Formats: sequence, structure tokens, C-alpha cells
Amino acid sequence: MKDEYKRIDFRDQISRNKNKSVFLMIIIFCVFVLFGYVISLAFEPGFFFLIMIISIIFSVSYIWISFYNSHKIAIASVGAKKASRTQHKQFYSLVEGLTIASGMPMPELYIMPSEQINAFASGRDPKNAVICVTDGALEKLDKRELEAVLAHELGHVANYDIRYMTLTAVMVGMIAIVSQIFLRSLWFRGGNDKDKGIFIVIGIIMAILAPIVVSLVQMAISRKREFVADASAVKFTRYPLALINALKKIQADNFPPEKLVSKVVAPLFFANPFKKLGSTHPPIAKRIEALERM
Repeated sequence: MKDEYKRIDFRDQISRNKNKSVFLMIIIFCVFVLFGYVISLAFEPGFFFLIMIISIIFSVSYIWISFYNSHKIAIASVGAKKASRTQHKQFYSLVEGLTIASGMPMPELYIMPSEQINAFASGRDPKNAVICVTDGALEKLDKRELEAVLAHELGHVANYDIRYMTLTAVMVGMIAIVSQIFLRSLWFRGGNDKDKGIFIVIGIIMAILAPIVVSLVQMAISRKREFVADASAVKFTRYPLALINALKKIQADNFPPEKLVSKVVAPLFFANPFKKLGSTHPPIAKRIEALERM
């Protein structure tokens, strides 16, 4: 009875972590609003609106261009090559089977040169998605394990995680730009507004701490999305043991840090390519624990 009580349904896991992701995004939005309010008290309203307009234009423009070409940027950055139907028959057949079962369009498939067991998905929507696996994943995972990893990546695509994380990146980018503009603008202020001194001090503290706080929240959102993708993989395959075994192989694999991967692309991967905990990926042990309860 005790074990049954602890068991969770993959649908509950997906719903719970999606709700947590939304809550964390609300925190980022609240920090942005609070920071903006402090700046409006420290400066004239006209200057405040100028700062907000500049930060929104710059962050949205930069992130939108990156978002629209996210799949191309990700593939090019890791030196991946398009998978061959003749040389990678199993790769193609597994993805085709999963897309048919889930009703999703077929993504473009790529291979990345690496001994690590890893994979990633990218693309602004299911119609423009790509899935890339490493040579190590194809060599070291059996058929069921590889299918589970691919199902995880399709879970990211199905849940529009790239779009979700792009929205988060826009909000984080706006806070970072506002912080920089605010701190630099202090050099051009006079010392006449003594009554606003306290708000300027609060603004400086927030300008330093806000980007750090929202970056930590952004990583927390990324970790929640990994749990959602794991649960989605169980939804597609109905076999959590395969994903558990794949994660255990990654845990036991003594691979060196991946030099081809930049820190910008790293959050897309199935497992952290730098093998560091406490970043954009939850610890593998916790992912295994969650899967064992499904």
C-alpha cells in the first residue's frame, strides 16, 4: 500500500510541472514589474518609459530572430549532419513510429559527432522541429532506450518548450537590459533629488540582484520542463523502464565535457553535456526517482 500511495500518473506529473513552470514565469514577471516601479520612483516618468521601450525593443528583436531560426542555429553550432535513411534506419523508423502514434509531423533528423549519450530537439513548432542524437547514443543505447530518449525529445516539441523558453528568455533579457541602462544612467544624474535617494539605492540593489534571481528562476523552469518531457516520453512509450535505463547509462558513462556545445545550446540537451548539477537540468537521480514512481 505504501508503494502504491507514492506512485504517480504521468498525466499528473505533466500537469504539475507545467503549473510550476507557469508559477515561476509569474515570478519573473513580478520582478520585472517591481523593478520598473522602483525605477519610476527614482527617475522622471518620461525617462522610465524610455528605458522600458528600449529594453523591450532590443530583447524582443534579438530573441525573436534567434527563436525563428532556433533549429538552424542549434544544428550549425554543434556541427551536426543530416541523418541518412540508409545508414540510420533504426533512428528513422523509431521517430516515424513515435510521430505516427502521437499524431505529430515528422521532424528533420540529425547526427552529432560525440561519444556522449545525448540528444536534443529544437524548432519553434512541431512543423519546424529537428531532433539530433549523438553517435554515442546510437552506439550505446539499445532499441527501447533509444526510443525512450527520442520520445523525450518529441515531448519537448509537443509541449512547445522552445516557444515557452523563448518567452522566458525575452522576459529575462528585458530585466538584464533595464538593469544595465539604469546603472549606466546613474552617471548622468545630478545629486539634487535627495528625496529619491532611497529609491535609487533600492534600484541599484535590484539592478544587481534581479538578473541573478531571474536567471536562477529561468534555470528552474528549464528543470521543470525536463520532468515534463520525461513524463511525455512515458506517455508516448508507456514504458518508463527504458528511459530509466538510458539515464542510468548516462550516469555511469565517463564522458569528458562536450567541447562542441556552447552554454547557450546546452539547455536543449537530454542530459547536461557538461555533467554539472544544479544548472538547467535536474539531477539524473531525481529524474530516475520520478520515473520509477510512474
